[in-house]
Amino acid sequence: MNIQVFNLSLNTEDRDVRRLFSPFGIVASAEVVRDKWNGRSKCNAMVEMPVESQGRQAIESLHQTMLDGKKISVSEHPIEPKW
Repeated sequence: MNIQVFNLSLNTEDRDVRRLFSPFGIVASAEVVRDKWNGRSKCNAMVEMPVESQGRQAIESLHQTMLDGKKISVSEHPIEPKW
């Protein structure tokens, strides 16, 4: 299952996103989306969780919670990421 996370802090790193999702199950990947020109965070991330039930539980539990001082939005991403 592919999950998108919005409204991240500029300081949030890949490891922070992985740490946030890992209590819910297997996290295959967790990447903060970065600008290809300057490398700065675009304040969103993509998370891949191979077990759908774990991904759904993470979405339900983490949507509208706080991370690094910001209220995040978490939802299912409808298509495969192209990384």
